Amino acid sequence: MPFTLNIGKCSLLGNYRENNEDSIDVKVFPDLTVTIVADGMGGQQAGEVASRRAIDIIPRELRKNLTAHLNGEGVKNVIRRAIVQANEEIMAMGALDKDMKNMGTTVVMAIWRKAGEVFVAGVGDSRCYLIRNKKAQQLTIDHSLAQALVEARTISPAEAKEHRFRNVLWKYLGSKEVGEGPEVTVVPIQAGDRFLLCTDGLTGVVPDEQLASEISSATDMQQLAERLGQLALDQGSRDNVSCIVFEVQEG
Repeated sequence: MPFTLNIGKCSLLGNYRENNEDSIDVKVFPDLTVTIVADGMGGQQAGEVASRRAIDIIPRELRKNLTAHLNGEGVKNVIRRAIVQANEEIMAMGALDKDMKNMGTTVVMAIWRKAGEVFVAGVGDSRCYLIRNKKAQQLTIDHSLAQALVEARTISPAEAKEHRFRNVLWKYLGSKEVGEGPEVTVVPIQAGDRFLLCTDGLTGVVPDEQLASEISSATDMQQLAERLGQLALDQGSRDNVSCIVFEVQEG
C-alpha cells in the first residue's frame, strides 16, 4: 500500500532563553523524506552552530549514500555513517575554533523510504515517539547519566524523571562516545501512525500520556506541532521547544 506523510513542525525560543539553540528540518527527496531535530549546547552561539551543522550534514550524507537497492541493514549502516560524519565534522570545528571548543548537539531523526518503513535513530536526549492506537511508544533511548543509572538498575524510571543527572548527557554529537554510531530502529508503518520528534524542552515538562492524548486527537499536523510547543511553554518549560510531527496516510 502506498503511503504519504502529512508533516507539521515548530521551534520556539521559549520564555527564558536569549537564543534558540534548536534546529529542525524536513528534507523531501524523490525517494525518501528525512525529518530531523537537534538541540545544541555550548557557550555563546556554539550550540546553534552545532545543531545547524547536524541538520545540514546528516541529510546531505543520506541523500548521497541511500540508494534504492539497499536492504534494511544497508540503510542502517548508511544512517550510522551519516551520524558519525556529522560528529567528526562538529568535533573538527570545535578543535579549530576556541569559541566552539565545547559545542555539541543532540540529534534525533526519522527517515521514511517509499518502500514503507521508517528508520529512527538518535544521539543524546531528544526523542522519537510512535503514537498508535492512542498510545505513545518511545523509540529512542536517552543518553543521559540518569538513564544510564536506570539501565544499571541503580534507580527506577520514575526516579530518573526527577534525578539531578537527567539532563546530563554522556553521549552527543561532538563527543568521542558516538563511536560507530547509534542503534537504528526499523518501524513497519501503517495508515494512521503518528510520529513525534522533539527536544527535551517538550518532554521535560509534558508527560507521555498527555502527548499521546494530544497527538491522537489532533486533525491538523501543523496546528498540532504549534499546540505542543505552546503547551510546553504553558506548563513551565525553561528551554527552547522544538518538534516535528507527522502522520502516515494512505497514498
